[in-house]
Amino acid sequence: MSNPIPNQLLSPLDLGSLTLPNRIVMAPLTRARAGERRVPNDLMAEYYAQRASAGLIITEATVVSRQGIGWANTPGIYSDEMTAGWKAVVDAIHNEGGRVFLQLWHTGRASHSDFHGGELPVAPSAIAIEGDGIHTPSGKKAYETPRALELNELVGVVSSYKRAAENARTAGFDGVEIHSANGYLLDQFLQSKTNHRTDSYGGSVENRYRLLGEVVDAVTSVWPANRVGIRIAPNGSFNDMGSPDYREQFLYTARRLDQYGLAYLHVMDGTGFGFHNLGPAMTLRDFRNVFSGPLMGNVEYTRESADAAITNENADLIAFGRPYISNPDLVERFENGWPLAEPADMSLWYSSGAHGYTDFPPYRETAVQA
Repeated sequence: MSNPIPNQLLSPLDLGSLTLPNRIVMAPLTRARAGERRVPNDLMAEYYAQRASAGLIITEATVVSRQGIGWANTPGIYSDEMTAGWKAVVDAIHNEGGRVFLQLWHTGRASHSDFHGGELPVAPSAIAIEGDGIHTPSGKKAYETPRALELNELVGVVSSYKRAAENARTAGFDGVEIHSANGYLLDQFLQSKTNHRTDSYGGSVENRYRLLGEVVDAVTSVWPANRVGIRIAPNGSFNDMGSPDYREQFLYTARRLDQYGLAYLHVMDGTGFGFHNLGPAMTLRDFRNVFSGPLMGNVEYTRESADAAITNENADLIAFGRPYISNPDLVERFENGWPLAEPADMSLWYSSGAHGYTDFPPYRETAVQA
């Protein structure tokens, strides 16, 4: 017997001038199908169009510059060819009635010299990731100690985000999300564990926020603020993150971001993606007290817990990641109480081709076959 979901998760939401038909968001999912040239392609267009019933799609992380690269075969948004490739993807989503934001990404120290012609990756400070290594074009290798960015280089980093935002507008996206989570460059600047600078971009919560603030200023000079989201991960340990002053830093950051009138603040509030265990996990309620705009929760939500978070006014939107890999019709499954498909084989997450990517049938089709 079907068990339809309560109405809150399926209720519409206005993000400024953009109306979402439901509050189910497809979270950014790196799938590594763009090839060595990092140009979005027809297979990616099919994949995203299959998932267009989401209230909002946030694309996989997309590098804003060559310097930002840190994964094989992930897409970029820093050339005309990439922009045209993304336009075809956006058109496919829009043709299915969907809405999509592009996630803007710079990996910072979570990279390797193999991606940069032998040049070291960059970071706020010369502090290496402690971990079992990184997958590079030449195979898995140990993390390297990154090169600290010079003060006069930071204007170029900010400019790369602005150019990427401009290209996203040209490609027809509905908005952009700035990736400031999961131990990538902007998160590295925010956190005291990875930012040991003694200039105006380090040393205090205000200074560590500075680069993110300049990026937001640049992106909102291209897009209306209500078409720009920000992603943060206050509880996360991914990429060797987690700082003792995490509560102070992330509450300050949210207060500053609240001044813009953003589309949303995307908070990885769960602990299932790696928890630094430096104190109590920060919750959406913590951020509701300091951020007045829409809040998006993420990490290990179920249909029921997502609806409860919205019903209790802790969240306005909930992002689902891994369930979207094998359930392109996740909204319809939630709406009708249909079971979810078996989780996708992890060995196929970052492989090439359609298998494990576009070959997951919707529930209606599998039910007929059964």
